[in-house]
Amino acid sequence: MAGDRAWLAEAVRRIEADYNRSADTHLIRLPLPRHPGVTLYLKDESSHPTGSLKHRLARSLFLYALCNEWIGPDTCVIEASSGSTAVSEAYFARMLGLRFIAVVPAATAAPKLDAIRFHGGEIHAVDDPRTVYDAAHRLARETGGHYLDQFTYAERATDWRGNNNIAESIFAQMAQEEHPVPSWIVCGAGTGGTSATIGRYIRFQRHATRLCVADPEHSVFHRHYADAAVTILPEGCASRIEGIGRPRVEPSFVPGVIDRMIPVPDAQSIAAMRALSITLGRRVGGSTGTNLIGCLAIADEMAAAGETGSIVTLLCDGGDRYGCTYYDDAWLQRHAVDWSESAKRIEAALRA
Repeated sequence: MAGDRAWLAEAVRRIEADYNRSADTHLIRLPLPRHPGVTLYLKDESSHPTGSLKHRLARSLFLYALCNEWIGPDTCVIEASSGSTAVSEAYFARMLGLRFIAVVPAATAAPKLDAIRFHGGEIHAVDDPRTVYDAAHRLARETGGHYLDQFTYAERATDWRGNNNIAESIFAQMAQEEHPVPSWIVCGAGTGGTSATIGRYIRFQRHATRLCVADPEHSVFHRHYADAAVTILPEGCASRIEGIGRPRVEPSFVPGVIDRMIPVPDAQSIAAMRALSITLGRRVGGSTGTNLIGCLAIADEMAAAGETGSIVTLLCDGGDRYGCTYYDDAWLQRHAVDWSESAKRIEAALRA
């Protein structure tokens, strides 16, 4: 698409100016009393202007599409998303004066949909989460617009060598800590872009850090990691933890840069989310709970082996977007999520 170069230059300037106005996200130190010599750090991505880790991805996707001249001044921008990416993309679309349509599963938490609309985005809901891709392609054709396609472009839109990506930020902030090079970094996988960026950066910088991906039980990623022949889940099997886990292996998922995957039951993710929220004094989202379960499993192993060191994980988003789901006891009961006893044990482990 032959875009208007003056408009393009102004669009890039606006996004870069927004970045310059934004501070880096905090790294929260969380000692683990039952694991002497092991310290956990939470990279708090909820402090981005749109409230989640996906703010970084949305900015990269827009810059990638702009500099490829896939987006012009009259382009309708479309994305398939479980919510948080679309919230951030709606923010950037409004910044550029562009129409934005989010194709989301009908079960997406209502506060996420409200946030998309708050930033000027439109909602196109589908009953079957597997159809979000086809629906996004169809809307792009019908509107003459551009499908950002986070699931394909996440791993390439971000510069994994540096340029203040999340991995570079983590290592810079860890520089003065007792164990500045983390033994492990733990993250989830939705597109696979974050794990690809972190894994590549670790190798590029020749760090000894290992990368673990904590994956919801009803996700294909950990199954594919164990057996490359598994690329899609049976119909009706889908992750309940919004933002991570997928029914199919996405193009941006790069298993070769991952050292380990830990499947996490949904009830454990919810329990850890609730326990960590009490410990921190503020709510975190479900994917952060998934990450925490992975971290605690690794901390147990390090302590048993007499190892010391640091573990870094991501606080992906705040919990306010899940007030009607993960923080609603009646909703959890209806979905047969038995979390309360596990939450008490995890909270005790964090506070002991």
